[in-house]
Amino acid sequence: MIVVGGGATGLGCAVDATARGYSVALLEKDDFAKATSSRSTKLVHGGVRYLQHGDVKLVLEALRERGFMKRNAPHLVKDQAFVISNYSHWENFLYFCGLTLYDMLSFGFGYGRSRFIGPKTVEKYLPTIEKKGLKGGVVYHDGQFDDARMAVNLAQTVVDHGGTVVNHAKVVALLHDDNGKVCGVTVVDEETGQRYDMRARAVINAAGIFVDDVMLMDEPEKRRMVRPSQGVHIVLDKKFLQSDYAMMVPKTSDGRVLFAVPWHDRVIVGTTDVPRDKPESEPHYLEQEVDFILRTAGLYMRPAPTRADIKAVFAGQRPLAAPEKDGQKTKEISRSHKIMVSGNGLITITGGKWTSYRLMAEDTIDRQAQVRDALLSHTWLQAEPRPERPPLCVRQRPRGRRRAGQARAGPGREAVEQVRLHDGRGGLGGEPGDGTHGRRCAGPPRASALHRCPRGRRRSAQGCCPHGPHDGQRQGVGRAASRRLQADRCQLCVTSPLAA
Repeated sequence: MIVVGGGATGLGCAVDATARGYSVALLEKDDFAKATSSRSTKLVHGGVRYLQHGDVKLVLEALRERGFMKRNAPHLVKDQAFVISNYSHWENFLYFCGLTLYDMLSFGFGYGRSRFIGPKTVEKYLPTIEKKGLKGGVVYHDGQFDDARMAVNLAQTVVDHGGTVVNHAKVVALLHDDNGKVCGVTVVDEETGQRYDMRARAVINAAGIFVDDVMLMDEPEKRRMVRPSQGVHIVLDKKFLQSDYAMMVPKTSDGRVLFAVPWHDRVIVGTTDVPRDKPESEPHYLEQEVDFILRTAGLYMRPAPTRADIKAVFAGQRPLAAPEKDGQKTKEISRSHKIMVSGNGLITITGGKWTSYRLMAEDTIDRQAQVRDALLSHTWLQAEPRPERPPLCVRQRPRGRRRAGQARAGPGREAVEQVRLHDGRGGLGGEPGDGTHGRRCAGPPRASALHRCPRGRRRSAQGCCPHGPHDGQRQGVGRAASRRLQADRCQLCVTSPLAA
């Protein structure tokens, strides 16, 4: 397997694949976590803003993954307390109720309970907060982590599991076999200029904001799927916060949230959400973005920061799906991840965020396994010679009356060939009444000694037919007949080169 992209998503896919026993090579054109993955707000969070927009499913996923992330990397992920300062009693009630729901959705993966605090406690936790009109605040908990170190640790984990990771290796073309399926990549060593052809059974496109470039190598006529959204952070001296608590502004003038987070004796303040026309490895901040951050932070910080107080500015671009509607703002686009499979077998993963990298990787490798199994099943069925007569699958008891010894034949070869290999449900095609409607197919028998049959039972490889009901007792046949039927494998199983 080849994974294109050395950011959070690509590294997560490589870790998941190597842990399952795949042989993996990861290719990154620059350095690991060079672009988006090292320019985050350094937070592991469920997404309070997504809860405001009603995206409960995304919040549930992120809160669960937030707990896994702390459990898997306790040396990099820690609890971070946030304070929301409120200037009306209604805000106190609204945000306390919302964050209590946020805690409930964590289902045991929480970092700490939210609580209401009075104005004096807010001033104690945030000494530089604007005190005029302050009515109280809410404390809630999320996580903080070192994104660059996390990326390096994931790369080390891939190597520990037997994988290979290579940076400064740019993929410039995809290789296709005689059937047009993706079977590898052409990569250029950026340091020496040497070109290499690498072949693999699967190629995963996890190039972040550059996924469109890889997709166009496979299908040049395909329209671009990603709309980059730029986020900018400024770095200030810690005197503007003077606390280990972070400050969160739940609603800014553009409808986003703003964070001021302590980080290595400095304060990171951000972020923005500005759509860009094209992806860039080194995006440049816009003046209006910096002005927006300073203006918003100045409403809550005393003294208000100015341009002269900025220590550094860094910008990154998020790989968001292109808006379906004209004029749709990037902040309105869901941050959930999407997995796409091209007609040539290229698997592309886009969207998501650092918090959910593990889930994204798991879903991607699961999808790759489904595509691979479907391809093997398709090749197996097509390459098989057509028998002189339609083969009989396991006999079924007819609904009507029948004489002793009479058995009704199962679906023939023509019905079996109507398998929907890519319907996403693993089911058979066909119409009701043709003998295939509603059944599930497990594909070709596995070569292992034991495997789980389509009906969820653990059976021996030679005693399970994947093309129809194999348990005669479930069809109303007696035990003796059931044993005979289980041994009566259909012709497809007998002639399959993959049968055990």
